[in-house]
Amino acid sequence: MRIDVVSIFPEYLAPLELSLIGKARQDGLLDLHVHDLRGFTTDKHRSVDDTPYGGGAGMVMKAEPWAQALASVAGADEAKATKPVLIVPSPAGERFTQALAHELAEEEQLVFACGRYEGIDERVIEWAAEHFTVRPMSLGDYVLNGGEVAVLAMVEAIGRLLPGVVGNPESLVEESHSDGLLEYPVYTKPSSWRDREVPAVLLSGNHGKIAQWRRHQQYQRTAERRPDLLETFDAGKLPRADRTALYDLGYDVVDGRLRARRGVDSQTGAGTSEGAST
Repeated sequence: MRIDVVSIFPEYLAPLELSLIGKARQDGLLDLHVHDLRGFTTDKHRSVDDTPYGGGAGMVMKAEPWAQALASVAGADEAKATKPVLIVPSPAGERFTQALAHELAEEEQLVFACGRYEGIDERVIEWAAEHFTVRPMSLGDYVLNGGEVAVLAMVEAIGRLLPGVVGNPESLVEESHSDGLLEYPVYTKPSSWRDREVPAVLLSGNHGKIAQWRRHQQYQRTAERRPDLLETFDAGKLPRADRTALYDLGYDVVDGRLRARRGVDSQTGAGTSEGAST
């Protein structure tokens, strides 16, 4: 895969030279290039922003430097069979998820446009649609100073899914969000630490019971921390033990989906009175 990142702060992307992503670049598993947007300006001040039409606070990134930069990276790989995907980090974009990371990991070329200030002139996005598959994306419902932090997160999430990047591919299967749930808790030696014991089932050597315990821990953790994920979880083919565990957490399986029972605390499975504080 080829990844291009355009930013006015290329040094911000230096962490992509480290750890697994940096090693993937060294090993030729990931072809990653960072470009300075100011290198595509033509005035002596190398300016990339101007005041917004219609008034308002802040500055807007100018169209022409972006068009020049994106045209350059779009033609960098002439052998590609499809349009590159242009990802524009934006709080107004679609939510970036693990499922989306898997989807993007199948692409030939990804281009990231790191906006700053009040954003990029909207005409750039319209023009880019002729040359790219344009996908504005958001890490979450909050605002950052620029797109670089979001790009670091997205490139790492996508890059680690490429074959050979993570040493043990099985570790990708049991992570949070890989199956729509949060990951179970993990432990290592010693088995007793500061009067806290590792759950006995993990020391039993019974892999079937361990797998079931971990699965039930996923349900409990997801119910406690991200109950919204359970609303879309496919529960149609769950075994009886799993359905029982979810029932104890306050969920029934109805038409293949989980439905929270009213008046049941999902953390304890105990009934709660109407209007009780949570």
